[in-house]
Amino acid sequence: MLKKFFVKHETLSCIVLIVLYIIINSYCIQNFGIEDYRSTIINTIFSVALLLLIKSLDRVSYYGLTRVTDLKKYLYFIPLALIVSVNLWTGIHINHTYAEIIFYILTMFNVGFIEEVIFRGFLFKMMEKDNVKSAIIVSSITFGIGHIVNLFNGADLIPTLLQICYAMSIGYLFVIIFYKSKSIVPCIIAHSVNNALSIFCIENVLTLYVAPVFLIIVPLVYAMYINKTIK
Repeated sequence: MLKKFFVKHETLSCIVLIVLYIIINSYCIQNFGIEDYRSTIINTIFSVALLLLIKSLDRVSYYGLTRVTDLKKYLYFIPLALIVSVNLWTGIHINHTYAEIIFYILTMFNVGFIEEVIFRGFLFKMMEKDNVKSAIIVSSITFGIGHIVNLFNGADLIPTLLQICYAMSIGYLFVIIFYKSKSIVPCIIAHSVNNALSIFCIENVLTLYVAPVFLIIVPLVYAMYINKTIK
């Protein structure tokens, strides 16, 4: 019954998932904070629910939860490591308790998984059937603009606008990786690790203004390489 409803109302289902995730994530940030154990529990439940949904739909490989067969073609995803490294440019700074760091990392791993499954999995695959180019564009832009919710969670305007820009660039790269490799796993790993390492980063000119430019250029160049070399 669930599979029949989802297939019949796939667009509505995707919208509901996106809205539900934004509401839940915003609630956690505003009421608990990312590093709180309650945020970890709530996001873990959301992740498990998504996995169960995918399993019930019998779409594990369809949504890219499978390995990449030829790593060499993708330069062993080394450029993804460059993207992830941004949060370590200023070194490792520990300004939280060890418990807070653990809960933050666990929450961010869940967030990385959830966002990739929703934006690169459900949303992209739903639109891909009609028009691949439109699906790529919408998935990238929606993922970027989705970060505007950070303004309502207390973030500053300029850093948020820059985040929206580089999120679109990274979103474009991730959807290209998924489309070409048929696997969303590298995107989940890179996204999750990047999110998790942000707790060790401090805000300065380098991280607020230089890093965003780097995060716009590198994903676009890597995506262009993948588009050109992999049919």
